[in-house]
Amino acid sequence: MKDRHIEGVDMPAEIDFSKGIRGLHHIPPGARVLMPASIERSVWEYFSEKAERRGIELSELLTEVLKRDIEINEALK
Repeated sequence: MKDRHIEGVDMPAEIDFSKGIRGLHHIPPGARVLMPASIERSVWEYFSEKAERRGIELSELLTEVLKRDIEINEALK
């Protein structure tokens, strides 16, 4: 593999992936994942107020709600 100088940064001309491991950077079970999502303002306000009253983070409340929704959907199958 030859190295060459590219715009002030030393980078190899080729990258050898022969020792790469498939799935090395997968998201493990139970990991917290930051996933941007768009929701309507009224929904955000509703859940933000509920989370504040309960003294928890909005993401924690939304995770609880979504898990309950999954359980309900699975039970109805």
